[in-house]
Amino acid sequence: MNSLMNGSRTVRFAALATAVAIGVTLLLAGCASPPPKQAELKLVWPPPPLQPRVKFVRSIISEESLNRDTTFGEEVVAFLTGQAMPINHIAEPVGLAVSDDTDRLYVSDMMQRAVFVFDFRKNVFLKYNDVGIPGGLALDAQERLYVVDMDKKSIRVFGPDRKLVNVIVDETVTKPTGIAVDKVNGKVYLVDTSNRASGEMNVKVYDLQGKRIGQIGGSQGGEFGEFSYPTYATVDDKGNLYVSDTMNARVQKFDVNGKHLYTYGQPGSDWGEFERPKGLAVDSFGNLYVADSGWSNVQIFNEHGQVLLFFGGRGPLPGMLKNPLAVAIDKNNRIYVGDYLNHRVEVYDLVNTTAGDSFLKPPAKNPVPKGAKK
Repeated sequence: MNSLMNGSRTVRFAALATAVAIGVTLLLAGCASPPPKQAELKLVWPPPPLQPRVKFVRSIISEESLNRDTTFGEEVVAFLTGQAMPINHIAEPVGLAVSDDTDRLYVSDMMQRAVFVFDFRKNVFLKYNDVGIPGGLALDAQERLYVVDMDKKSIRVFGPDRKLVNVIVDETVTKPTGIAVDKVNGKVYLVDTSNRASGEMNVKVYDLQGKRIGQIGGSQGGEFGEFSYPTYATVDDKGNLYVSDTMNARVQKFDVNGKHLYTYGQPGSDWGEFERPKGLAVDSFGNLYVADSGWSNVQIFNEHGQVLLFFGGRGPLPGMLKNPLAVAIDKNNRIYVGDYLNHRVEVYDLVNTTAGDSFLKPPAKNPVPKGAKK
């Protein structure tokens, strides 16, 4: 990934736009008459002639996606011809989780007030309906599903049999959104986006039975350990917690005890900068993926906070994104992105990449936020 650090943002976006334009032209040229069977064109980042690192795989749009892969060409034609929406179509994907064995993808749909389950191994589609207005999702080591109920300001916990086993209620919660489960240390992190009046813009910490055991942050602020309308969270295999500090346009990293370790990003439109960071996930190399709903892309950072690559970009075509929210990554580095305004989940693979590709150079000292105490 280190070769991607060269070149301006203008060049990067121009190259991406050219790759997309070429692909669309080839596809539309064949729409007048049935084209011969040929290899599928897939978007990759960075575009040729650079070594591809992220490859678009497919779109998951409905129950029908279990029966076959919807190809790039079919998705473009469906978009242009306005085909009817199939049953159980994803409408507003705001939360994602993937099982440890990589077989099952969980998608919370805020509009339809349901959680969809795509079981790829069994080729089965399931649905949780008793979830209120669902937000973030997380799974524990037993694959119990934790669903943020934004309506009842609680966490609903379901067993692998889809039966409700617990409801975590905390009267201090104002506006719950994201959630993460530390499977090793037995902790549940609930992101309370809250509002200015409540003084509760923080991350609340519970054990797996739902007992409150702590919190990170307090009222709104811009110093390390403070948040301004946080939204999503994730945990890596070391127990470190990452929180998207959305209105501060950054992501904060904490250790298992809640100590601030590092801050990624700042407001802006260049490498490593954000407009509205939302969904978070960590791959098998320890790299952090951040979905930016403002720029409609996903940026990848190494463990030192150095930006490696972005993928996506704003647009309706398959592989592009419109205001993405949640992100999930399985143990094989397959990447799922909740493509909110395109009403689908986009699937990508990390390719041609080893642990060594995440190393760039010794990191610079993490800067102190503007207005913060040194």
